[in-house]
Amino acid sequence: MQKQKFGIVLPIILLSYCMILLDNSIVFTSTVKIAADLNLTTATLAWVTNAYTLTFGGLLLLGGRAGDIFGRKRVFLLGLVIFSIGSLFVGLSTNATTIIAMRAFQGIGSAILAPTTLALLMDNYEGPMRIKAIAYYGATGGLGASFGLVIGGLIASYLSWRDGFLLNVPIGILMFLLTLKFVKGGQAQAGQLDWWGAITSVVGLSALIYGISGGNISVPALIVAVVALGLFVLQERRSVAPIMPLRLFKDNERTSAYVARFFFLGAMISYFFLAPQAMQHVYGYSPLMAAIGFLPETIPQFVGATVLSRLNNRFTNTQLLVFGVMTTLVGVALGAVMGVQRGYWLAIGIPMIIIGIGQGFTLSPLTVAGVAHTDPEIAGSASGVVNTAHQIGSSFGLSVVVSLTSQYTAYATSFNHALIWMTVLMVIALVATLNILRGSHS
Repeated sequence: MQKQKFGIVLPIILLSYCMILLDNSIVFTSTVKIAADLNLTTATLAWVTNAYTLTFGGLLLLGGRAGDIFGRKRVFLLGLVIFSIGSLFVGLSTNATTIIAMRAFQGIGSAILAPTTLALLMDNYEGPMRIKAIAYYGATGGLGASFGLVIGGLIASYLSWRDGFLLNVPIGILMFLLTLKFVKGGQAQAGQLDWWGAITSVVGLSALIYGISGGNISVPALIVAVVALGLFVLQERRSVAPIMPLRLFKDNERTSAYVARFFFLGAMISYFFLAPQAMQHVYGYSPLMAAIGFLPETIPQFVGATVLSRLNNRFTNTQLLVFGVMTTLVGVALGAVMGVQRGYWLAIGIPMIIIGIGQGFTLSPLTVAGVAHTDPEIAGSASGVVNTAHQIGSSFGLSVVVSLTSQYTAYATSFNHALIWMTVLMVIALVATLNILRGSHS
């Protein structure tokens, strides 16, 4: 029997998804140069990230459902255009207003691209090929963020921060042309978009992200978020064409995967954000050395994701997922027990190796579980919820960890306590993961 091949469609979709993830990680290591070049204050600089996060996280559900209704290929191409234009003008920005506005515009493109990339994989592959394709998609989610730190460190050290954004333009054009020729998209579905659901979800999710990001009016924002999201759920219950079908949450595997992804990414993005700073503040590393210091995490993650694809036939997706989350938890907890003052290898290097292996085994199975048992009618919505859990979980975890450790003036003490709270988030992710295992045995 001839072995099936993925062809060019899988690289097109994965490279487009990776472009989004790399872009956000690059910002983490370029903030100092961006601030110096554009004369940004600390508060203004925070909005370079927050503007992107607000539109990205707030519009994900809308982007996922739009792909279901208007056709995923068409919506995917629109996302590529918006993201590429936004990237161009971010790279050409000369003041705070322009870069913040264009980062928000980029976020709109990302909100369209992220859910439609996953849904397109489900349109273009079937059976075992689909499972493998989704697994590669999940692995890209972790590797894109990790490699982004390394690439960002190189760009911050040897090039202009603008190059990291301008690079997206030729890549976006190439992906657009290749998508037109090679990618097939799901058929547009009859019906109208649930505009009430779209409005309440955008307001609710944006207010939630703003509130947990520690804005100046965070408490009123959280109140708005609770009210808007409550109205959103009521709307989805009565809508004949909901933007987020509530039947998505009737499946134990999918619901548990959303919860696990929320807390897992909360812990991991906190680690990605704080560990490079710890290496610079505690060990005196340069941005480039801090980026290279992340290789003990990045390389094992790549190897773990590669090995995972060969183990799918021997173990269930849930078994691999439980192993991945437990391993990641061990790595984070080891770092917390050691303490950053013990030196790079004991405190960061060895825990990173364990974390990298765990991530390599976690993100692919989490993605598979998040879209398990879906039909074409709700594939885009399921993809939107997966990416929403990813994005909001990241914002939630980072905000909580930073706020709970902000009272410590010594950076070593702050980072050590941050690791403790990351461990707590990982424990919750493990409990949710074990609930999938329990459900599969009941």
